[in-house]
Amino acid sequence: MSEHTEQNSRHRDLDLRARIEALLFVADEPAPVQQLAQALEVGEREVVAALEQLAEHCRERGLRLQRKNHLVQFVTAPEAASDVQRFLGLDSSSKLSTAALETLALVAYRQPITRAQIEGIRGVNCDGVLRTLLSRGIIAAQGRLHQAGRPIIYGTTFEFLQYFGLADLGELPDWKTLHHPVEEES
Repeated sequence: MSEHTEQNSRHRDLDLRARIEALLFVADEPAPVQQLAQALEVGEREVVAALEQLAEHCRERGLRLQRKNHLVQFVTAPEAASDVQRFLGLDSSSKLSTAALETLALVAYRQPITRAQIEGIRGVNCDGVLRTLLSRGIIAAQGRLHQAGRPIIYGTTFEFLQYFGLADLGELPDWKTLHHPVEEES
């Protein structure tokens, strides 16, 4: 049996989900779907379908599949956060301020967004808050707007998803529900 034939035989022993799981396990950072497809010598649609199955499979496990646009990675289940923090000896007292949470909400729901747009909505200077969110890696510069002054546009990161225990941005609560909560009937 040739080496190539033997390798193909081993590929058949693992389904596509298991092969993707192996690649994500060894990845140092979020992996592009296209790179997974190339490495596995399959189409991107096949990878996306297998990722959906893998995400469903992980719902009852200690790991979750996290996706942002075309990037994907494994993260620990948010329900296990306190156990992981204790195990790693992490300080859980570093909470975000109200100003940081307000700014972060604007970035999350309106991304990409500029500092001037955030300040226009909040009505206060947000340089310090943006520096804090950037230093924590919760938001990142996504590029620059093509207008006078070429302002930086900001968006959320994978760390944002991890901080709030979200698999993807689609799990954010509906903005309209948050902005106009349903009033309880008397």
